[in-house]
Amino acid sequence: MSIFDELKSSLEEAVDIHQGRKETGRITRFEITDVKSIRDDLQVSQAEFAKALGTSVDTIKSWESRRRNPTGLAAKVLATIQENPNFYNELSAH
Repeated sequence: MSIFDELKSSLEEAVDIHQGRKETGRITRFEITDVKSIRDDLQVSQAEFAKALGTSVDTIKSWESRRRNPTGLAAKVLATIQENPNFYNELSAH
């Protein structure tokens, strides 16, 4: 089967699911990190948090307002900080 045929078949399946003619095979849900809550618990400013994470204040603001969601390494670092707040202290020391 060509890639075109695979894509066409996949899109047809998506339409069938959307129109209720077919059940989904699986549903994947992602938990969205509450960045503001993490930062508030640490009692640090957006600027301090951005500096420790090596990102901009604008990025922190967009995560907190949920216009964007942290992905990749940032999501993993935030999850680690949430589970172990002392990890933030190690990050901010560097």
